[in-house]
Amino acid sequence: MVDIREQSPQAMAFVGDAVYTLLIREHIATDKRQPINKLNQASVKYISARGQFMALGLITEILTEEEQNMVRRGKNASKASVAKHASVEEYRASTGFECLLGYLKLTGQDKRIKYLVDYILENLKFENQ
Repeated sequence: MVDIREQSPQAMAFVGDAVYTLLIREHIATDKRQPINKLNQASVKYISARGQFMALGLITEILTEEEQNMVRRGKNASKASVAKHASVEEYRASTGFECLLGYLKLTGQDKRIKYLVDYILENLKFENQ
């Protein structure tokens, strides 16, 4: 088994993406009854590279030094190519954010993930919402 601290940032981001997507979708699906297209539109705001960039901006000040290091590893590992609706800065930040969540999940820090995601859900506001 690979020591998680030696795992590639991309592998941690792979897990972190799934973790964040599931938590956001669970929150949106249980918040109120909505048609599936509305659920999807609401989740994309959070799950997109831009949404993750904004989420990371919210939590940066409450991250531990270790968590900030994971974000940096993810940002630095990000490829030059980007998603079609994201800037390079947003894409790299979103990879760093996903790397952080993947690291927390793979090290069994589920309570910390819940705290950070709850903080994001309480504080991240989108225009036209």
